[in-house]
Amino acid sequence: MLRKIIHIDQDKCNGCSSCAAACHEGAIAMVEGKAQLMRDDYCDGLGDCLPACPTGAITFVEREAKAYDEVAVLAHKARQAKGIPEDEPIPACPGTRTRQLEPASATPTPTDVVRTPSRLAQWPCQIKLAPVKAPYFDGCKLLIAADCTAYAYAAFHEEYMKGRVTLVGCPKLDGVDYSEKLTEILKVNAIKSVALVRMEVPCCGGMENALKKALAACGKLLPWQVVTLSVDGCPLEE
Repeated sequence: MLRKIIHIDQDKCNGCSSCAAACHEGAIAMVEGKAQLMRDDYCDGLGDCLPACPTGAITFVEREAKAYDEVAVLAHKARQAKGIPEDEPIPACPGTRTRQLEPASATPTPTDVVRTPSRLAQWPCQIKLAPVKAPYFDGCKLLIAADCTAYAYAAFHEEYMKGRVTLVGCPKLDGVDYSEKLTEILKVNAIKSVALVRMEVPCCGGMENALKKALAACGKLLPWQVVTLSVDGCPLEE
């Protein structure tokens, strides 16, 4: 994808390593006495390293680069903390392990109370943690939902999640633009359609804007729809 990312001028770099220390993602390392961007997907494009450079060797450029991958960054930082080489795998966090789920049928409990089955079809379901490429994306109907929606609308599982792969998030709390990752997900997987369920509050507009940017950038014509819920759980007329 085309995005903003740092560029390090090797002729201007004096090898002070200030930029590497300033980079919270560990995207910059010293190689033969010079600062080097190790991987595109480690760079979040925010530029904390720029003011740390005393020679002006670091600038922003716009070029084809992989989307920022927070999961990969966390794994990279875990390797650094444990002294594990970059090319060696580390045990995966159980919370981020990719799993395809088989929603269960409703079954009576010993007290004859019928539990409504979950319709979640995969794990993880957070946009920030979900992989860009996964088997369950191929041929799926994708649901992108603001995470408040499941609490506001009682029948959320049955009416929106059933038969779909679900990704949830909150642009205000996560503090990120989801459009880059959603673009990659739509681009590399054979997704049939996309539905977005959001709340009426203004901060949910970030979720809708991110989806629209991803749909425009993915290079595909996909059917899509947006459903907006009021804060008291009622779908609003579009």
